[in-house]
Amino acid sequence: MIKRPLGNTDIEVSEIAFGGVEIGMPYGIGIGSEKDMIQEKEAIRLLHMALDSGINFFDTARMYGQSEAIMGKAFYSRREEIIICSKCRHFRDSQGGLPSSTVIERMIAESLEESLEALNTDYIDLYMLHQADKEILQHEDIVKVFERLKKAGVVRAIGVSTYTLEETDTAIESGVWEVIQLPFNLMDQRQSAMFSKARQKGVGVVIRSVLLKGLLSDRGKNLADPLSEIECHIQEYNELLNRHACDLPSLAIKFALSFEEVSAVLVGIDKEKYLRQALMAADGHYLDESSLMSARNLGFPKPEFIDLPYWNKMGWLT
Repeated sequence: MIKRPLGNTDIEVSEIAFGGVEIGMPYGIGIGSEKDMIQEKEAIRLLHMALDSGINFFDTARMYGQSEAIMGKAFYSRREEIIICSKCRHFRDSQGGLPSSTVIERMIAESLEESLEALNTDYIDLYMLHQADKEILQHEDIVKVFERLKKAGVVRAIGVSTYTLEETDTAIESGVWEVIQLPFNLMDQRQSAMFSKARQKGVGVVIRSVLLKGLLSDRGKNLADPLSEIECHIQEYNELLNRHACDLPSLAIKFALSFEEVSAVLVGIDKEKYLRQALMAADGHYLDESSLMSARNLGFPKPEFIDLPYWNKMGWLT
């Protein structure tokens, strides 16, 4: 497994990052409840298999159910071999408001302490804001707390998870956040507009939603009617699939790793076949200039329609 630098941090990460949400809570197409999920024993086996196969980057969050606790059990005796990314609890209340600075500071401290305990560790390699909008990114007290945590050594690097181009641009321009986790895939390529600036500023880029919550896999079929246009567009990748003799998830991973600005690609893994698929795709042989141009030209023509949280809220992904 090839490793890439995580921006200007002193951290190197495997090209594939093990996305930990699926092992911690019901998530993804066809996963309606805990009974549909992988069991803890099997999840730990998968984590060990990933590490033994060369993956050293494991992504989780306080909001991912039992994900942190399962990783803590899996890696308690192998902590120095892995890079852990975790994320703070959300700050906004049900009405979308932010609490006072004092409350936010306490929330960060409590969330971090809970993560450290669950992960069986005394430090986190990359600690991130979860779903950071522009107001949160520019909140002086939040910035100060995260910088203080890094200075204290309880976290090695700090970053943010963004959704929009404006949020990503704000994070890069701040000069504070060292790593950005953002959505990018064959269908929705908007965030590539930020890649060059991130590299110039020394900010690491970690890709999520590379498989579009499973739509860019064998689960992207027989979708709800509102997503019929998405399903039809997916068929347009067949020529590229034939050219590279690979399946759709592998093409999606290879596409994202074709950008040198990308440090790692998050892949949600809750089955051994998904792990093996990701390992085979990240083989160091990615899209040549011609294929990359073809893939760039095959982005979904209405990317603003691609809104996974909204689709999930509407029940279109169940």
